[in-house]
Amino acid sequence: MNLAIFPLLIGFVGLFLILYLYWTIRKESAGTPRMKEIAGYIQEGAQAFLKREFRTISYFVIGLAMLLFVILGWQIAVGFVVGAFLSMMAILIGMSAAVRANVRTAQAARTSSGKALVLAFRGGGIMGLSITSFVLIGISLLYFLFGAGPNNTEAVSLLVGFGFGASLSALFAQLGGGIFTKAADMGADLVGKVEVHIPEDDPRNPAVIADLVGDNVGDCAGRGADLFEASADNLVCAMIIGLAFVGPPFNYGWNAVLFPLLIRSIGKIATIIGIFTVRKWENRSPLTSLNIGLFSTGAVALVLFFVVSTWFMSDIRLFYCLSTGLLSIIIVSLIIEYYTGIDRRPVKNIAEASHTGSAINILTGFSYGLESAVFPMILIAAIMLFTYNVFGGGVYGIFGVVAATLGITEMKGMIMSIDTFGPIVDNAAGIADMSGLSEDVEESTDALDAAGNVTKAVTKGYALTKVVLTSVVILFAYLFELARHRPDISLDNLSGIAQYLNVANPTIIAGFLIGATIPFLFSALTIRAVTNAAYRMIEEVRRQFKEIPGLLEGKAKPDYAACVDISTKYSLRQMVFPTLVGLVAPITVGFTLGVWPLVSFLLGVKIMGALLAVFMFNSGAAWDNAKKLIENEHSHKRTPAISGLTTHAAAVIGDTVGDALKDTAGPSLHILIKLENILAITLLPLFIKFAFFH
Repeated sequence: MNLAIFPLLIGFVGLFLILYLYWTIRKESAGTPRMKEIAGYIQEGAQAFLKREFRTISYFVIGLAMLLFVILGWQIAVGFVVGAFLSMMAILIGMSAAVRANVRTAQAARTSSGKALVLAFRGGGIMGLSITSFVLIGISLLYFLFGAGPNNTEAVSLLVGFGFGASLSALFAQLGGGIFTKAADMGADLVGKVEVHIPEDDPRNPAVIADLVGDNVGDCAGRGADLFEASADNLVCAMIIGLAFVGPPFNYGWNAVLFPLLIRSIGKIATIIGIFTVRKWENRSPLTSLNIGLFSTGAVALVLFFVVSTWFMSDIRLFYCLSTGLLSIIIVSLIIEYYTGIDRRPVKNIAEASHTGSAINILTGFSYGLESAVFPMILIAAIMLFTYNVFGGGVYGIFGVVAATLGITEMKGMIMSIDTFGPIVDNAAGIADMSGLSEDVEESTDALDAAGNVTKAVTKGYALTKVVLTSVVILFAYLFELARHRPDISLDNLSGIAQYLNVANPTIIAGFLIGATIPFLFSALTIRAVTNAAYRMIEEVRRQFKEIPGLLEGKAKPDYAACVDISTKYSLRQMVFPTLVGLVAPITVGFTLGVWPLVSFLLGVKIMGALLAVFMFNSGAAWDNAKKLIENEHSHKRTPAISGLTTHAAAVIGDTVGDALKDTAGPSLHILIKLENILAITLLPLFIKFAFFH
């Protein structure tokens, strides 16, 4: 039996479970007419945005596919189209479920908070299963279509087109969704809270629906595309590296190539079990129920890691590396939770700094964000060195690093389910508030929302660990592919590669310096895109409060559609230029400086991009939670004028500064890092043949 069939079957099992979960959600009541009305606004806005975004992405995909077909052949072109298409399909299915689960979660909270928890999580589970299922199906089908096998090893390298398509689609989705959601969020907060002093999710705020739509197109669709892309890139590159370990002196046979596919299937099985362990646990908090699902997934994965390592690969060291990768998620998450948790010292200090104004709030958050980048990166370096040395270093050691990265990425289905749970319950809380449901219902949805906020620390820790180690694996895949194209380079040891990466060579240094600047340029363009869109949103919200009689008094309805249209129009327009920078930069370096300086370029992008992303994630999250801490201390039940407090205004301003960092620039940097690497592998044959310097 060809074991490559197994991942394909597991992928299709996931699709059947998606249909089942979707059915269980749709059969639940959507609540009162007012709840249905608000949910309808959210669904309509999210679907309109995705439709226009997909149209924009399609133009790029079709044009690039035709170019790839001409210069690299039909396999790369087909893989590119399939990767982009399945990425869009995964986020479309996942987001469609999320915008239907939100209102049903709010309705379920009227009778049972436990039922609301299960509904919201299963809505998130559809996104988790979508990304894992379509990655397995896409790569497995291309594996058979290209005729990959022991007698056709080069076909494995052709799978890189799938990763390139997924990466390009993900960058567009994350950039577009991030710009949309933060423009709406900043417009709603700066005008609503700071200027006219109304609470969050107030139906009088013209930008409130756009903000709720943004939770879905940014946090659900954007993050889903990010994890789809990371999963695809990691799997393809792990298989490419596995080619080097098929024959002597390593002698794993073709199992070295199938190993990543089987591990990915294990992750899918563990995710399925984990999703169905999240139940209506009596007398337990929502967070406890989510943690049961998370740890159940990890436990199942560990058991199956041991089986595959000892039975299929006959090497217990792979189990050690896989387990190290999986367990590292917890440690990194604890570090990030310290810097971003609402009850932790950094957030409390930022909240305290808000008493002196927005400048001190911003500087305090900025300093903690810088500090927070140190310890996670040291830990990730330690993980890489440990797993490298478990296999004795050298070329063998690289397979240990690959295994550790596979161990991390196999939690992505469950992590994505938990991550999507957050915006679903956030939307549910907003719908409950805007629909005027009872105080008990609002408390129930707020408790779910609080659990969703805590799980964001796990998601951020996972995203950080995943992006750094995945990008390392992609870089190794680039080097291994380069060695395959260069018969003069031997992979028996690393010295054959190291001689070309001499740090005393000014060309190598130049490549690193240029690469280090790209994350800064990309971030500048991304943040500016958010501010441009937010400027238009703020103008529109101010206009409506000024020109619509009785709006602030609650006697008239705002024009929600106008704000949704502004976010949609400007996000799609502004996302193109940063994406072009990500595409043009590695191509320019590859054709001008050559394939070896391109390695140092990619290393520069990787290091600076990862550090900037950590800083942006954590500082933004800390500012956000400092604002929430102040709001919790001065809730509307005790202090009606909370939105008029100078301290609160300072915290809101700090939060809006962090919005563009943690939800747009930071997540987009994750994708940029991997896109640069996978694009370099895709175009490597052209760089070798046509580079100005060889």
